[in-house]
Amino acid sequence: MATKLNLTGDAAADALLSENPFALLSGMLLDQQVAMEVAFAGPKKLDERMDGFDVHKIAETDVDAFVELCVAKPAIHRYGGSMGKRLHALARFVVDHYDGDTTALWTFGDPDGREVLKRLKALPGFGDQKARIFLALLGKQLGVTPEGWREAAGAYGEDGARRSIADVVDPNTLAEVRDFKRAQKAAAKK
Repeated sequence: MATKLNLTGDAAADALLSENPFALLSGMLLDQQVAMEVAFAGPKKLDERMDGFDVHKIAETDVDAFVELCVAKPAIHRYGGSMGKRLHALARFVVDHYDGDTTALWTFGDPDGREVLKRLKALPGFGDQKARIFLALLGKQLGVTPEGWREAAGAYGEDGARRSIADVVDPNTLAEVRDFKRAQKAAAKK
């Protein structure tokens, strides 16, 4: 993953997300009930506490000890305990099913967009929407464009959309995504 992401506004956190596919996947897992940039900065906090953010190290750490790292101030998430357990389960899954190679989710066997979406939805903590957003992030920002990826990502794959973290490349697009989300919430209340 050579592309430089700009998801958090923090250069060190964004560098980790750009270089470490499991960190990016973990940020996506954490992206709920907190601001997007807070969620995607979570892996950097763990990187500092664990002397490196490594899927194998996380999976091999006792779950209770790992949760303690997640809830230490500043916590990785507003719900650090439950999200720590989910993140540990995600690491175990990637190690058990993909030998720790996160990129195998979108590269093994040359999958099409529907297959990548299916693999993402099979991950602990990933439902349909989260999987579609991550697929859009892969396609729009990392050049992971298997056949049919836009269709599989649904509205999140639309070119020029400002719906999710997949569309955040700078402070302006972050503001546009926030505006879209606010409008969606307001429309849902009517």
